[in-house]
Amino acid sequence: MSIFMWIFLLIAIGIVGRFLMQTINNDLPSFTDLENPQYNQASIIYDANGTPFGKYYVENRELIQYEDISPVVLQALLATEDIRFHDHAGIDFKALFRVGFKTLLLQKESSGGGSTITQQLAKLLYKRESRAGQSKINRAISLLRTKVKEWIIAVKLEKSYTKEEIIAMYLNKFEFINGAHGIQAAAQTYFNTSQDKLSIEQAAMLVGMLKNPTRYNPLRFPDNATQRRNVVLNQMLKYYEIEQSEIDSFYSQTVDMSKFERSAHDVGPAPYFRSELTKWLRDLLEKENIKKPDGSEYNIYTDGLKIFTTIDLNYQKHAEAAVADHMKFLQDRYWTVWKNKNPWTYEADSIQLEIRRKTLERKIKESERYLSLHDNYLGKAKSQAQDKYDQISLNENIIKSLIQVEKRRASWEGIIGRNAIKKSKRKSYEKLLKDSELWTPLKSNYQKLQKDYKEIFKTKVEMEVFDYNENGYKVVEMSPRDSVRYHNQHLQASLLSVDPKTGHIKAWVGGPGFNYFKYDHVNSRRQVGSTVKPFVYATAISVMGLSPCQEYEDIQYTIAPGDANFLVDKEWSPSNANEKFTSNMYNLYQGLLYSKNSITVRLVKEMGSVDVIRELLDNAGISKSATLPDGRFVVPRVPSICLGAMDLSLYEMAGAYTSFANDGIYTKPIFVSRIEDKSGKVIYAGFTETKRAINSLYNGVMLDMLRNNVGGSFRMEVKSDIGGKTGTTNDYADGWFMSVTPDLVTGVWTGGDDKWIRFLSLDDGQGFVMARPIVQKYIQSIEKDTATQYNPNSEFPLPPEGYLEFIDCEKYKQKSVEEEQEINKLNTRQDEFGDEFDEEFGDDEFNSEFSEEFDAPSFEETPDSNLEAPTKQIKDSIKVIPEIPDTSGRGQ
Repeated sequence: MSIFMWIFLLIAIGIVGRFLMQTINNDLPSFTDLENPQYNQASIIYDANGTPFGKYYVENRELIQYEDISPVVLQALLATEDIRFHDHAGIDFKALFRVGFKTLLLQKESSGGGSTITQQLAKLLYKRESRAGQSKINRAISLLRTKVKEWIIAVKLEKSYTKEEIIAMYLNKFEFINGAHGIQAAAQTYFNTSQDKLSIEQAAMLVGMLKNPTRYNPLRFPDNATQRRNVVLNQMLKYYEIEQSEIDSFYSQTVDMSKFERSAHDVGPAPYFRSELTKWLRDLLEKENIKKPDGSEYNIYTDGLKIFTTIDLNYQKHAEAAVADHMKFLQDRYWTVWKNKNPWTYEADSIQLEIRRKTLERKIKESERYLSLHDNYLGKAKSQAQDKYDQISLNENIIKSLIQVEKRRASWEGIIGRNAIKKSKRKSYEKLLKDSELWTPLKSNYQKLQKDYKEIFKTKVEMEVFDYNENGYKVVEMSPRDSVRYHNQHLQASLLSVDPKTGHIKAWVGGPGFNYFKYDHVNSRRQVGSTVKPFVYATAISVMGLSPCQEYEDIQYTIAPGDANFLVDKEWSPSNANEKFTSNMYNLYQGLLYSKNSITVRLVKEMGSVDVIRELLDNAGISKSATLPDGRFVVPRVPSICLGAMDLSLYEMAGAYTSFANDGIYTKPIFVSRIEDKSGKVIYAGFTETKRAINSLYNGVMLDMLRNNVGGSFRMEVKSDIGGKTGTTNDYADGWFMSVTPDLVTGVWTGGDDKWIRFLSLDDGQGFVMARPIVQKYIQSIEKDTATQYNPNSEFPLPPEGYLEFIDCEKYKQKSVEEEQEINKLNTRQDEFGDEFDEEFGDDEFNSEFSEEFDAPSFEETPDSNLEAPTKQIKDSIKVIPEIPDTSGRGQ
């Protein structure tokens, strides 16, 4: 060999060596990197039975292990992509030779792929550098360097992982587009099933997408996807023992995308719960300082957490159905009641008119349509001003305030004093007002927006609005302003169902339709009305040792300044719901059944303070020290709390009522049982927290009173042993029903987002009509559904010895309230008319009249008007009183 050849050979070796060294040193991953590949993994929400029903993700990916991969998926993958996968060490030289021979010598454009599954994984884990803008020579060199790098990475992967792990990593990592990352998400997205349940033709289609997911996208290019699927089926037929007859029927069929459903965070069951869970998770991870082993923070969207909740989807579906069914009825009734009336002006004085006008205006400006207008008019000008002036806030109220300052209609001190702007940012705002280049267009665009939006919002357009139909919406022609009014006039509702022994929340419904009403009413604060009265009665019975058979006169009672420890600055004399007092005697069973405000106030007067009530509520999970944002106590130290004049959440109320169902022991409601990281390590566990709230004996009495409220002629038509209490607030703004069974505490709230969105009479607006039917429908449904495993035959814990003697009403007078009321009338007439009265109404005639007039009314006429107690002693001493239960907190 000549010296020139040696020189050429050495130069070539040097070039190749340098090329290899540059390639090896140019950002090649280490073995450590290869053993810890980074890719985003969705966090999954599970129900109490282990059923997934929600995800948090940037990339919708759910990791699966090799042993869980469907056999047909494995067969399709190996037959099509790398049949010699188990025979090579990352590079298939036979395949490379075949590709090179057919491409270079035979000039075939389609010569098959030479990349192994391991090389394809290398491409996914470590992205190729962009060759955009490079010359042909540089692109060729870059491509060669990339190929060499992938070969090296493939060999490293083979040394770091088993063959099975490589396959699992590849199928987990691949993006099947349309929001599906990994084979499991792809099966769920394209076929609404799990990957282990894929049929042979479904598996073939997904594996076919591995070659080029865009080109073989079954949604955009169904013909391409069908042809590629058939290629995969032929490969499976070639290499595996599959009968021709198994796949013949698929060749002529286009891929079936009828079950395609793109995953979304807010689609699926329990959307209100999942929304609240998101906030709770963020707070939990921060407050509990839960960190990864390396000390970094968890990200619920990328770290593959498994969140096991207490929600039972079997209960949840019945809860959602019960709410939707009854709310449709209520909404139809609402439209009838309010026909030709305007809730924004109805019975409103000048102050109320202004409040309602501003509220409607605020809701219009919170609408998506207005926010889009706002961004179009002000987005660019605001961004420029904020970039220059320390990212100052520039909402519309601030811009309006700045215009007032500029026109000298307001001072800087004034707008700072009303918290329109922060004092620390004053100098930045002053500079902005002097910067005509930025301030002038910002002010001009704001003023133009205020003028234009009113016209835009008056113009009718075709739009989708909420409706109680299968779709959850209907298409109408309506102005944007009217659509805001329309949605704001929809009554809202919430339901919470809790196991009183464990505190596990079984069902959570926060509203009638999440797509249109995002606000969750399980945690919203509303006046609770008469649902608080059982706690007042429980306090009176336990503090003063009262028998539930103790009687009090139905008259107006007054708490005046200086009385005991009530801290009132003026006389407080609440009335009953119907503004009337009968002057008759009511025992506590009757007082609670009819929610007599008079009896409740009398009990509070005898206790001498509301502190004892606040103490019991605190023991039942309603904190006596909790405050509202304005600093006021959630449970204030005023006597009106005994009639429900405090704003509590359904979550708090359901928790408190667990005390009655659980032998006087409060159980804190929880909704997450545990959280695992992606490796299965438990990073959080939810534990049941309990506390004695009510003495067992007195709780037994209260439970008997609650059962009495829903028994007899006005029972709830359920099999379960059940008790409950309705609640209605002033002007029928809120309707409540709280129920207890041995295994379930269920509460329902109904009402409008604004308190003037309401019914106009007690017949329509009381809790018995608005809320109780939802609980009844829900309990009936779970009793019938064997999948819930709900036991309607469960029994409450037995009260301790002495219980029956404590509620023995035989020692009190047997006369029922309506008998006494009629006799009082008779005595009055006798006093007035003497013997003439006896002649006109003899005893027999009186008895007949009494029987007709006071026969137990029908279910529709008098809700809850039943006084039958579970024990014979109570039944014998109490009769039905034909009056509508007083469920409001009037006089507060």
